[in-house]
Amino acid sequence: MAGPLSGIRVLDLSRILAGPWATQCLADLGADVIKIERPGAGDDTRTWGPPFFEEGETRLSAYYMCANRGKRSVTVDMTKPEGQALIRRLVEQSDILVENFKVGGLKKYGLDYDSLKAVNPGLIYCSITGFGQTGPYKDRPGYDALIQALGGLMSITGEPDGVPGGGPMKVGVAVTDLFTGLYSTIGILGALHHREKTGVGQHIDMALMDTQIAVLANQSMNYLVSGKEPKRLGTAHPSIVPYQAFRTSDGHMVLAVGNDGQFARFCKAAGMPALAEDPRFATNPARVANREELIPIVAGMIAGRTTDEWTTLLEEANVPGGPINTMGRVFDDAQVQARGTVLTLEAEDGTPMPSVANPIRFSETPVVYDKAPPALGADTDTVLTDVLGLSAEEQAIIRASKVLG
Repeated sequence: MAGPLSGIRVLDLSRILAGPWATQCLADLGADVIKIERPGAGDDTRTWGPPFFEEGETRLSAYYMCANRGKRSVTVDMTKPEGQALIRRLVEQSDILVENFKVGGLKKYGLDYDSLKAVNPGLIYCSITGFGQTGPYKDRPGYDALIQALGGLMSITGEPDGVPGGGPMKVGVAVTDLFTGLYSTIGILGALHHREKTGVGQHIDMALMDTQIAVLANQSMNYLVSGKEPKRLGTAHPSIVPYQAFRTSDGHMVLAVGNDGQFARFCKAAGMPALAEDPRFATNPARVANREELIPIVAGMIAGRTTDEWTTLLEEANVPGGPINTMGRVFDDAQVQARGTVLTLEAEDGTPMPSVANPIRFSETPVVYDKAPPALGADTDTVLTDVLGLSAEEQAIIRASKVLG
């Protein structure tokens, strides 16, 4: 069955992660995504390894593979007039364009929004930059780690000062890029709906900095409401207790108590039901206020059993908690396997390639997994023929200009 965006064409001029994550989401939803890459080099992440997936004729970095499923790769040198003309012809046949060049970077090629909306008034043009198209920082480069720092995330991530390993810490994956990719997808879908009603496209200005601040969520609101700076708490939660990692007799686990009933059930399962009746701990606000007294008690209880013992005990008591899994344990997990989270895609040469499923589960228009991450320029000829309708002679003339690499 076709995905919900079947019939929509996306021109992907982005690279690295935020833009490619957005366009991969669109591809998963059934859109035809044409990825424009530099001849001879392609997306920077093609070389971001090891590890590399190397089977048969296929050699791709794992990083590139994570964000480029479902796309067609076309090599075009946009610095040449012939390349710019080719991209403009593709724009005429496209619904969406996604790019993450520096502010104004595409204007010199005639590929900025104002130039291209004259070619295609219905074009939805999404620009992704570090700081957006306006403001004093608009010309600065912005990478995920920098934005995690400037946007406040690192100030609330990591162990507190004064304990071993204390200090600011970035998150283990590029969450600012990933969230920006997802917000970009949301914005594009909104613009598609608007165009459906009006026939008019629009420019979407996405900034990593804006996204980072938006997804601080309760932490940013805690500050705006109280005026107090959030503190780094390691794995603990500022507003819920006990809600953090604990050491067991053979490893570590997380206990995630979200309400007073769960805390009472935890205490009963742990053999200390009276703890839940103690006025210092009976309610969540009281537990937050008396965190320093409660946590050592809970830690002492948890240290007496293995992780697996606690997992079983908490499941029986209907209390959220469980092991801190390694990647191996994640993909071996029965729930993960039952949900079909790991995919096997087929490369151009028939080589099976691993991938991770999109978490969206549609009842009527399933997510589309019909194309593995492409080799550089693998689809250039097909796109020139099928999308632009160029004859062999016309393609030969374009190739003679060296614009395709």
